[in-house]
Amino acid sequence: MSSRDEGETPRATIDPGSPAEANPGHDPRHSPSGSIQHGPIASTVEVNLVRRRLLLGGAVAGIGGAAAAAIHDGELGGPPQTFRGTVPWQEGTADAPPGVSGSGYVFFTTAEVAFIEAAVGRLIPNDPVGPGAVEANVPFFLDRQLAGKFGRGDHYYLGGPWPKGTPEQGYQTRFSPAQLYRAAIAAIDKYVGANFNGASFGKLATADQDKLLKGLESGEIKLDDGVDSKTFFAMLLQNTKEGYFSDPIYGGNKDMGAWKMIGFPGAHYDYKEWVSRHGERVPYPTVGFKGRPGWTES
Repeated sequence: MSSRDEGETPRATIDPGSPAEANPGHDPRHSPSGSIQHGPIASTVEVNLVRRRLLLGGAVAGIGGAAAAAIHDGELGGPPQTFRGTVPWQEGTADAPPGVSGSGYVFFTTAEVAFIEAAVGRLIPNDPVGPGAVEANVPFFLDRQLAGKFGRGDHYYLGGPWPKGTPEQGYQTRFSPAQLYRAAIAAIDKYVGANFNGASFGKLATADQDKLLKGLESGEIKLDDGVDSKTFFAMLLQNTKEGYFSDPIYGGNKDMGAWKMIGFPGAHYDYKEWVSRHGERVPYPTVGFKGRPGWTES
């Protein structure tokens, strides 16, 4: 069961209203460390470099800088302000992307890793079209997300009461995301052990893994310890797709493999020249927040 459609690999095009931005008609070539490659667009590239450095460094400058420094990821929201006319904008006041580091797991236990790697490997399998979720480092992405603010549920209301909600009400559980993953994986392995002669999910044949995942998705499989199978499957699938297609700075989408598969050029500074060029392949090399292979440092 793959979340990727079969057939020819789609190529990315830029449609009106796309949030992507890029430099008109060229690939900005500069290094993350600040060196500018020689060429006729050096002044434009230098401006772009400063913007990228501010984005990654989280520099705070100008009006509202103190407030921007104290607020992160919209957890508390901004102080009340009134704007008339055009909305003021100050470069560099946004939070830096919360990049990840290291190589090992810090949240998942060994048993949980076995489940996660097997499960996401069935949601997005590896094939000739593109990397699977495991190859794209999605388990590592999930681990770091669950070990941080998302895992703690900083953006969720987790207070009671907890009656079963409707689908339109969204996430309705007493568990933070990290607690949900931990409880659900344990409950799934308990269910698998009771129904598959003591085996764990990771040891099942792929056909049995797919059947079990479908049972979680439909809610047909009932789990113990207060875990709703549909809620967990929905979160697992959504987080898997996020890790697969997010910028590599967050730990997934290794080597930008998912972006390359669909022809998405990535985080280029400006795509204005391509807004009206529907159906054309954007010829820029794929690039993430931190750059791309081929850039040099000095």
